[in-house]
Amino acid sequence: MKPTTNPFHPDLQRAARLIPNVTMSRPVLSVVRFLARFQRKPRVPVDAAVEVQDVRVPGPTGAPPVRVRTYRPRSVQGPTPALLWIHGGGYIIGQPEQDDVLCIEFARELGILVASVDYRLAPEHPFPAPLEDCYAALRWLFAQAGALGVLPERIAIGGASAGGGLTAALAQLAHDRQEVRPAFQLLVYPMLDDRTTTRTDIDGTSHRAWNQGSNVFGWRSYLGREPGGAQVPVHAVPARREDLSGLPPAWLGVGNCDLFHDEDLAYARRLQAAGVSCDVVVVPGAFHGFDIITRGAGVARDFRAAYSAALRRALFPAPGAAEHAKAG
Repeated sequence: MKPTTNPFHPDLQRAARLIPNVTMSRPVLSVVRFLARFQRKPRVPVDAAVEVQDVRVPGPTGAPPVRVRTYRPRSVQGPTPALLWIHGGGYIIGQPEQDDVLCIEFARELGILVASVDYRLAPEHPFPAPLEDCYAALRWLFAQAGALGVLPERIAIGGASAGGGLTAALAQLAHDRQEVRPAFQLLVYPMLDDRTTTRTDIDGTSHRAWNQGSNVFGWRSYLGREPGGAQVPVHAVPARREDLSGLPPAWLGVGNCDLFHDEDLAYARRLQAAGVSCDVVVVPGAFHGFDIITRGAGVARDFRAAYSAALRRALFPAPGAAEHAKAG
């Protein structure tokens, strides 16, 4: 029997009514980027507790340097853990500045260095360019750990939406190349599986901010082909990987009104089945991007607090926690 009540969390019902139903396409993407050119260039946020700087680091072989936006707590002395953060945007839009507030909070509240990657975007730069940019930034973070005052054994990776998908892919790529090893992966409603685009049982009535049409366009742009086919390149689609063993421990959070809900929970179950620790948080009545769109809502604050706490546990483990984990 279909529910007769509003599917959205009480804190999110007003926003759910107001969010426009826009499907990404080539024309829409062109308009979005055109309008973005007329917006004032984001200024470096003024925060007495956190220093924000842009640096350019060596890019992938034959590619341009990668801009990385760093957030450093001013009051912290000595080496600190670090987080490589990857912004969302369906693989087709976005920049580090969109997450300034969040990254400043991570740096200030956790006392860590945060580095946010300005990776190249599809469709102009399809896979593997965005992922390779993220990998270049991760290698730089490890290589310069001493100069940056970072503890290399406590470097986490994380991202939201497409940034979460890139985070999962980055964890897999780093595992296979065996050059660097992140300590943790933070997956915030990640975009993990192109095969979701082929589902015919999704009516989209409770989806906001990212719908099935946008999902098809995003994956098509990133893969450079129609999504959901029999084969995709290795590391392009995290959920397609058969063997998930040996990956870093994870935290995954998603709302049950999010288009990615089913693919996210399936990936989390597969991580757990492969012996990878993965904590899961499902927020009833939450749509995609709710923690940013409705930033001041109680349910949004609670969700951000949950993934901040997961980062804290991973980067500042209690004495004996590592030994206990190995024994388990």
